Amino acid sequence: MKIIDRYILKSYLTRLVSVFTICMFIFVIQTFWLFIDELAGKGLDILIIGKFLIYYSPKLIPLVLPLSVLLASLMTFGSLSENYEFAAMKSTGISLQRALMGLIFFHVALGIGTFYFSAHIIPYGELKSYNLRKNLAKLEPTLAIREGIFNEIGQYNIKVTKKYGDNDRFLEDVIIHEYTPNKQNNIVIKAERGEMKNEPTDPNLKLVLYNGNRYEEVIPKKVKDRERVPHAKVSFEEYEMNIDLSQFNNVDLNEENITTGYRMQKMDQLRVSIDTLQTSFTKEKDVFSQNFSKKSVVISLAKKEEKMTVNDSLPNHLLDFIVTDEIWKQRRVYDESMSKIQDALRDLNIKRGPFFAFQKLINLHKITLLEKYTLLFVSLLLFLIGASLGAIIRKGGLGLPLVLSIIIFLTYHYIGLFSKNAAEDNSITPLLASWLSTLILAPFSYILTARASADKGFVSLYDVYAPIINLIKKIPFLKKS
Repeated sequence: MKIIDRYILKSYLTRLVSVFTICMFIFVIQTFWLFIDELAGKGLDILIIGKFLIYYSPKLIPLVLPLSVLLASLMTFGSLSENYEFAAMKSTGISLQRALMGLIFFHVALGIGTFYFSAHIIPYGELKSYNLRKNLAKLEPTLAIREGIFNEIGQYNIKVTKKYGDNDRFLEDVIIHEYTPNKQNNIVIKAERGEMKNEPTDPNLKLVLYNGNRYEEVIPKKVKDRERVPHAKVSFEEYEMNIDLSQFNNVDLNEENITTGYRMQKMDQLRVSIDTLQTSFTKEKDVFSQNFSKKSVVISLAKKEEKMTVNDSLPNHLLDFIVTDEIWKQRRVYDESMSKIQDALRDLNIKRGPFFAFQKLINLHKITLLEKYTLLFVSLLLFLIGASLGAIIRKGGLGLPLVLSIIIFLTYHYIGLFSKNAAEDNSITPLLASWLSTLILAPFSYILTARASADKGFVSLYDVYAPIINLIKKIPFLKKS
């Protein structure tokens, strides 16, 4: 590797690593705020939250890496042009294509690495993060008795009017609903005041109530006795309760119940899933088509008498019974026909929803598989765009390059996003949706690279009106004039 290649590569990699680190940090923080409602208030330690963010981070790479490449290339080559280093290179016979050659090989290798990363690491991270998120959703908020509302703790529902004292251990106006084994609220306890007594290491919450009553509904075995609604009432000056907290939030966070999501599957698994789903969908449509055609009375008669297929024309004598001068018969035939048509339309509308969902699931599998291949080229194309723009605008730093990078990246990102959304409902094919943004980048990167190599700007006015003038000169009657 020559000195100039090492210099450009070092300058570029320094900016790429810095930009990637900053962007990744921003996206991870944004992810944390996105799921803050699911993580907050459940007594999670920093290790569990960190584990979730680490598992979730791989799926951010296909979003962060292209943006980092675009911004780093704009900053690097904009700085080289701004400091006239490119002018010095060109004076020694080094063209822009030659200066880009080392980084082009680097981005080819980066694309291959990103492809394998998306094929193996991202599905594993999706599997871990999705199941961990589902397990975290099972956790109840940390044990805390809040004033004025019922707080469900195990088999008890506790409400207090006021808390005071050290660590809010003293309670006023306590109401407790206790659930019995039959899941019914048959026991109610009311007390003027209460006190919580428990050690930090004790798995039980010791609750002492003062001056209250305990009400219990008694359910007799005989039906006649139940009509009297019997109950028991016990008054107390001091009543001690032990609430078992050992099973409170006893959730295995490492449990993995969902392992077949389309984002969790590797490429071979996706291909098998697509083939299986497509076969099942085709069979289901065929079965529905056959059953639907059997409901047609006229076609059934035609098949029976003429042994004809559904696509054949109907014999005229099968429709002779409709021809009549009696109005009531015409009305009856019309009503029965409308009823059967409405039934058929109802069946079609009912089946439309499941068929749409089935097709959408197949398309999501295809999009997930195809977009892994697009990662092979995205980094290279965005690098060429960024490097060419940097050489054209001749600005480094975080000013104009940052603005241009965000505009180009958002354009690329939202084209891909809208096309994939269109492919989900089968408006366009998943193949076109996955490659559309990449296909748009390809000619754009070629044009910019060619203009940067020729020391041209974006678009000059001459390039706009010169073809029009040349076309006008070729018109015969304008030549004479």
